[in-house]
Amino acid sequence: MVKIIVINNYGQTCHLIHRAIRDLDHEAELMKNTSSLEDILSMEPDGLILSGGPTLERAGNCSVYVKELNLPILGICLGHQVMAKTYGGKVRTGAAGGYAAVEIEILEEDDILKGFGPKTNVWASHADEVSILPPDFIRLARSRICEIEAMKHKTKPLYGVQWHPEVSHTERGNDLLRNFFEVCRNY
Repeated sequence: MVKIIVINNYGQTCHLIHRAIRDLDHEAELMKNTSSLEDILSMEPDGLILSGGPTLERAGNCSVYVKELNLPILGICLGHQVMAKTYGGKVRTGAAGGYAAVEIEILEEDDILKGFGPKTNVWASHADEVSILPPDFIRLARSRICEIEAMKHKTKPLYGVQWHPEVSHTERGNDLLRNFFEVCRNY
C-alpha cells in the first residue's frame, strides 16, 4: 500500500481522484493547494497528485511542490499544466475547450503508460493545454487536437497528463493510477 496526497486545485473531479485511490486499496489524503511543504512532508506520503482545477492563478503552491518535493508527482489537467509552466514549458488556451472523449496516441509506453499499447480513449478538457514541452521532459502521448497529452521528466519522477484518469469515461484510468503507485512504491 502507498500513501498519496491529493492536492485540491478546486477541480470538479478532485473527490473522484481521492475515491479512485481508496478504491484501489491505497491510502489517500486531500490537502489544500496552499499547504506548506512541511505540512505535506509531515504526512509522510509516497507520492503526490495535483488535481485539475479552473485556472493557473488558483493553483496555490503547486509550482513550489513540483520544484521542491523529492517525491513522485502526477499532475492531472491543471496539475500537468502547472508542471509544464514551472519547468519552462508553455500553456495556452486550447482550440477544443470543454470536456469530451479524445483518442490518445501513446508515443512512449514508459512508467505511467506501461502496457497501454498504441491508442486509448480518455475524457479530457482542453480549455487550456500544454503547448510547448518544457526542457528536460519527454512527450509520452498526443492526440489530433493536442501535441502534448502526457509527459514525464527525464530524470525526476514527475508525470503529467491532460486527461482525467479518475473518471469512468477514461479507458484504463485505473491502470494509469496503478502504474503511478508502482513508481511511488519503487522510488
